[in-house]
Amino acid sequence: MGSEQLILDVLKENGKITDQDIEKAEKDVGVRAGTVLELLVLNGSIKETELVSFLAEYFSMGSVKLDEQSLPLEVTQLVPAEFVRDKRVVPVKFDAGILTVAMTNPMDVDTIDNLAVQLNKNEKTRNAQVETLVAGPVDVQSAIDLYYRGQQLASAVEAAAGGDYESALKNIGEMISGKEGADEAPIIRFVSAVISQAYRSRASDIHIEPLEKRIRIRYRIDGELEEMDSPPKRLQGPILSRLKIMAGMNMAERRLPQDGRIKFSVDKVMLDLRVSALPGTHGESVVMRILDKSSLMLGLNELGFLDEDEKRFRRIIGAPNGVFLVTGPTGSGKTTTLYGVLNFLNRPDVKLVTVEDPVEYMLGGVNQVQVNDEIGFGFSQALRSILRQAPNIIMVGEIRDTVTAEIATQAALTGHLVFSTLHTNDAPSAVTRLIDMGVKPFLVASAVMGIMAQRLVRTVCKECREETTPDPKVVKALRLDPEYVKSHTFYKGRGCDKCRNTGYKGRKGIFELLEVNDEIRHLIYQCVPSNEIRVAARKHGMSVLREDALKKAERGITTLEEVLGSTVTDIA
Repeated sequence: MGSEQLILDVLKENGKITDQDIEKAEKDVGVRAGTVLELLVLNGSIKETELVSFLAEYFSMGSVKLDEQSLPLEVTQLVPAEFVRDKRVVPVKFDAGILTVAMTNPMDVDTIDNLAVQLNKNEKTRNAQVETLVAGPVDVQSAIDLYYRGQQLASAVEAAAGGDYESALKNIGEMISGKEGADEAPIIRFVSAVISQAYRSRASDIHIEPLEKRIRIRYRIDGELEEMDSPPKRLQGPILSRLKIMAGMNMAERRLPQDGRIKFSVDKVMLDLRVSALPGTHGESVVMRILDKSSLMLGLNELGFLDEDEKRFRRIIGAPNGVFLVTGPTGSGKTTTLYGVLNFLNRPDVKLVTVEDPVEYMLGGVNQVQVNDEIGFGFSQALRSILRQAPNIIMVGEIRDTVTAEIATQAALTGHLVFSTLHTNDAPSAVTRLIDMGVKPFLVASAVMGIMAQRLVRTVCKECREETTPDPKVVKALRLDPEYVKSHTFYKGRGCDKCRNTGYKGRKGIFELLEVNDEIRHLIYQCVPSNEIRVAARKHGMSVLREDALKKAERGITTLEEVLGSTVTDIA
């Protein structure tokens, strides 16, 4: 153990720790990351402030609290990141040929000598002297995590930048140093880096989750959560505080859920982040939904319809009046579809009004209304007022109650085109849901012109796509005829830098489009079960979700594994 053993002996002789403390820490080495000194602090055998104070006084040296410092990028770059991580030494400042470094073990002469060798390799630091300050072991590791994460981020950005390493590294330098200069606090830089990396990784959500002994950061990319390199637990408080400040939340409130919004610019793109803070056992869990307006302004061709469904979809939304519902769970792309429709229908001769909770994107030429339940201004109240504005097209963010459902259907019967969402698993179930909510069957039958259930499936990466033989287990689970499988070609992604070696890049919708005709209208009026409506709809050309997904797998858009994971056995 060398010089570290000397420090342990000094601490033990002065009654700061015991043999049992050392034994426990040594057993933890290999099981938990960290040196013996760091684990002594993490185990609670000695407080970090007490350790630093004692060592500084014992060795007559100065001390430093790195979490209160803002280390300039030009200083942290003077020492290679590998050396810093391996030796646990952090450069603090460089002035007049003297490099001041922070380390927990001031008796580690070998590290100081090796550092001098490293400095002589750099023209700027050649023949520089090394001066040491004492810092806590957890403090040192936190600073390393914070300031030397750049190389890992650079790799991610390099991949996103199409292999342009110089540009990627420049972006990372800006990300770590911050646009506001070297005085910007380290936590501010770290939070900015987390958001920037998420956007460049095409993430839709950022999850910051406090656990018992660590804080976990995950990105949702193409619908799948991927864990990122996470900061130490001790930075949890500052990180969450920074996010709450940015989101305009109440800093003092930690017992109740809060919502907020953040405006953030990355690569000259202004992002809008919807932020939710939820109190948990180990601290507040924060989720940020990244709202990129450019990703919502899709044309109908880009939503993922197959030819026949697109024709039926255009026919339904081109009607002068009626209700069109999009159903599916949270995260299934309902908002994307509705905004795509509004984008398609938005013309100078048409008045569009939306009522949303919250208003996620600002649309030019559209009157958007934000509901506020705290003052009694909900969907039903907003919808009543909207009807007095003489709109042609109305979009209701979600039908949540009977009053809203009734007003929406009545609006359709009085000449308005109404779009909304509903939480049901398939299209026919939406009819049953509306009737269960208390809407009269004759209103549902007369007003509803179409219902569409949808999900999202990951698409095969075009850069590394190759033919594949389907897994027999997947074929069996999907109940596919072996002859069907032999007669079609299926694809998968091999995995490359463009798709982060997942084989998938991006997502497309799969749809179950029910067009209400006279026969189905008659069934609705009779309040028949949803499975009877499904049979009738399929007779008139409706594909259920699994059928639509299989058609997309046949065309190489997605894989059979995605079909299995995203749909249920609903093929009668």
